[in-house]
Amino acid sequence: MPHVLRVLRLEPPTESPGVVADHLDTVASILALGRSGKVDRRDFLAASGSGVFFLGIPDAEAVTRRVQSAATGAVRVGRGEVEAIGQMVQVLGDSSAEYGGGHVRHLAISYLTDNVGPWLEGRYTEAVGRELYAATSRLAHLIGWMSQDQDHEAAARHYYVHAYRLAGEAGEPEIAATALRGLAVQAMEIGPRQYARALALAEKCVETAREVSDPRVTAYYESTLAEAAALDGDHQLAMRSLSASGTHIERTADAPTGTSWASHFTIGRWSHASGMILARMGDLGAAQHQLQQALAVHGLDRRRSRANVLGHLGALHLRQGDLDGALAAWAQFLDTAEGVQSARIRDSAHDLRLRLARFPDDHDARALSERAERLLALP
Repeated sequence: MPHVLRVLRLEPPTESPGVVADHLDTVASILALGRSGKVDRRDFLAASGSGVFFLGIPDAEAVTRRVQSAATGAVRVGRGEVEAIGQMVQVLGDSSAEYGGGHVRHLAISYLTDNVGPWLEGRYTEAVGRELYAATSRLAHLIGWMSQDQDHEAAARHYYVHAYRLAGEAGEPEIAATALRGLAVQAMEIGPRQYARALALAEKCVETAREVSDPRVTAYYESTLAEAAALDGDHQLAMRSLSASGTHIERTADAPTGTSWASHFTIGRWSHASGMILARMGDLGAAQHQLQQALAVHGLDRRRSRANVLGHLGALHLRQGDLDGALAAWAQFLDTAEGVQSARIRDSAHDLRLRLARFPDDHDARALSERAERLLALP
């Protein structure tokens, strides 16, 4: 485990002065992160008092120490506060899924520092403390996702690593695995130089959640491993993982979703993920079929999600020489993307314009490109 964490850069390097993995205070660190507002400053690591990029093996005694050292006058915290965090994560997450990560990210950070912060520094039992840490981990992961969806990569990494550590301190492997998945997806998006790291993170994600019984969770993490393997060129591993993911997701058709991030991985979202993985391996026909399944059969219900799929679907049509199909998908994409604040949606709009520039004499292509330009001109 320590070697894996060093390779993945989740453990403090031995030469870092003043950083001792066993005594990092994750609560103090994440609150400093939220209050700083400028996580990409070079002096942030020193100012925060801990190696935020190098949070090591989660400290199993962190909650116990907090319980034992709570100030007498600190606010008393119970399960009501924990439930409040869970409800707020749900509300903020729903809004972000609909309108993009930039829509309420500032509210999520304010909630972390102004509401959750005093609770983390309050008085609670050890059982409540572990639930509180787990709920805060979910909030940190959501802020990481919001940051990533706005291309704030440094902030995203900081929040994902904090989410991983808080989940470990709470004894919640599923939440820890979700944080590792966030780091893996971020590494994939950075580009080829990070593909090996993305694969290692995805493998660690699957390993961390090995004992979780929810088939949706297993399907979610296996699909992440499949995507990382496809990008890294290991198509055999990609197909094995995609097949395993499909087997598990089929078992969830009639099962209600849970409350965790991974438990919201529905068949529609699996079809989207599957389509993208197949496209990365060059099977464009099968990829297109999966994306159409995601939209038509399984019906993604969030505006950002549908726009994301439609943007990719248009590109797939064009790669197969179907300009009319591409124009139809992209027209729906632009209709759906209105009001969504997401770097991923802006990426698709840029991609649309670049690809349609090859068709200067096509009136419909020009009109669609102009619509995309107007979308990109919005703040």
